[in-house]
Amino acid sequence: MIEHELLPVLAALTCGLLIGIERGWKLRSEAGGSRVAGVRTFTLLGLLAGLAGLLGTYGYGIAGGALLVGAVGVLVVGYAQVIRRDGRPDATSAIAALVTLALGFLAGSGFLAAAIAGAAVTTLLLALRNEIHGFLARMDEADLKAFARYAVIAGAVYPFLPAGRFGPYDAWAPRTLWLVVITITGFSFVGYVVNRIFGARRGAIATAVIGGAYSSTAVTYSFAQRLGEGTAGGADNAGIALATAVMYVRVLVLIAILATSFLPAFAILTAPALVTAIVASLILYSRTSTQGDPAPPRNPIALLPALSFVAFVAIAAVAARWGEARFGEHGIALLLLIMGSMDVDAAIVTAGGLGPTAIAPQLAALALTGTILANMTVKLGATIVYGRTAARPAAYALGASMIALAVSLVVGWLRL
Repeated sequence: MIEHELLPVLAALTCGLLIGIERGWKLRSEAGGSRVAGVRTFTLLGLLAGLAGLLGTYGYGIAGGALLVGAVGVLVVGYAQVIRRDGRPDATSAIAALVTLALGFLAGSGFLAAAIAGAAVTTLLLALRNEIHGFLARMDEADLKAFARYAVIAGAVYPFLPAGRFGPYDAWAPRTLWLVVITITGFSFVGYVVNRIFGARRGAIATAVIGGAYSSTAVTYSFAQRLGEGTAGGADNAGIALATAVMYVRVLVLIAILATSFLPAFAILTAPALVTAIVASLILYSRTSTQGDPAPPRNPIALLPALSFVAFVAIAAVAARWGEARFGEHGIALLLLIMGSMDVDAAIVTAGGLGPTAIAPQLAALALTGTILANMTVKLGATIVYGRTAARPAAYALGASMIALAVSLVVGWLRL
């Protein structure tokens, strides 16, 4: 009985302490007595709210509510005096105090994990003030629009989609299709945001690693153009090779999430090419002495491409089920290969949506690996055309990876 009463109160106190430490450190330069709330006050606010929540669970809700109202009243008086004295409101600390009360009450009511998690996230947001403001300062109008678009894609559409399967062959599951869009565009958006923060500052290698996570083709085009124009840094050839290595990892992660049953066979087929790309990029990087500051690829989030992707995947899902009924697994494999030559992600999504017996994992892995080889061919052509002789080391690296991939495909086909 004591544990059920003590743990919620301790959790509430911890919430106040976490937020109070950050606020106390932030306001440490203020004159003594000029702060409304510091470490001790925030800790006590958490404790008070925890007691209020605990009282509510035992049927004393009025008493608990009175404690919260009294605490809010004290905060209002205190921060009103600060505004009159300094002429500038400290809204962040006032809101943080209210959040502390809410989290403490949540903990006292028995929701310990949610309260502690909320306090940790609140503390992080408060501590990252300079980083968040710096990121906002680097944003442009296109970045803001991209953020709004992804918010619509992730939060404003999915809840209103119907459950169940529809369409020809029952191939369409609207929620599943849109969840795929959220995953793919989210992967792209996170990579873009991180690239905006770190890419230009860390040079070609950072751009290759981060940019390659959402568009190795875009990175290849960008670096090859810089090489051809003579404006590249010393690590751009290595960046092209490294972006390809990151692409292999990205595809492996997507298959692990969206088409798990095909992962072992696919990993075996692509492992030699991945190792070759990593070794080639390390060799090229070891031969460079400087790094450039390439511009990151363009923002990848847009509503029209997302809708086009959904339409493409929906058509592919019907085609895959039709091919399964008409031609069996070899027809599905050919479809995946053709589709993946246009969009590797769409091929992975389609493969993941097939039934467990629709196609053998080894055959599906061969088809998906073939799509990677087709994509590599496009990137090799872009490297040669745009980068010309300056991109010859990168072309050799891509070619070596393609040879390893082709050998894996031949061996895998012979073993099928």
